[in-house]
Amino acid sequence: MEKLLKILEGNARISLEDMATMINEAPETVAMKMDQMQKAHIINGYRALIDWEKAGVAHVQAIIELRVTPRRDCGFDEVAATIANFEEVDSVLLMSGGYDLSLVVKGTSFQDIALFVAKRLSPIEGVLSTATHFVLKTYKKDGVLYGDEMKDEREYQ
Repeated sequence: MEKLLKILEGNARISLEDMATMINEAPETVAMKMDQMQKAHIINGYRALIDWEKAGVAHVQAIIELRVTPRRDCGFDEVAATIANFEEVDSVLLMSGGYDLSLVVKGTSFQDIALFVAKRLSPIEGVLSTATHFVLKTYKKDGVLYGDEMKDEREYQ
């Protein structure tokens, strides 16, 4: 299972036949395993990594640090779930250290994100403080270098 997951993590567009060959299984078996992993939420989606700057699309990302008061019965889970449901939020991570939650937020402008923080995020009960860091350039994301020519990832190592 781990080998299959690493192949998918490296290239989610790889064909069932190629994956089956790489792990010495029948394509039907690979499809069944993938279905089972999707139902168990081991596989939670398939995404393309887009360089929005090169695509010429207005796209701004920010990392937002949140200090939050945990709730008595559910800790940080309820606040995190509320925040995760906002369309602007790509990621919500529980952190150790100087703040509690780390968010990755997207918008079409710096002002979009600033208004999101001021009008939607800050008023949430339990949010004590926010610190917003705007992403100026992406060099590498999810293990993929931006700006370099794409490698042929059909070869598994």
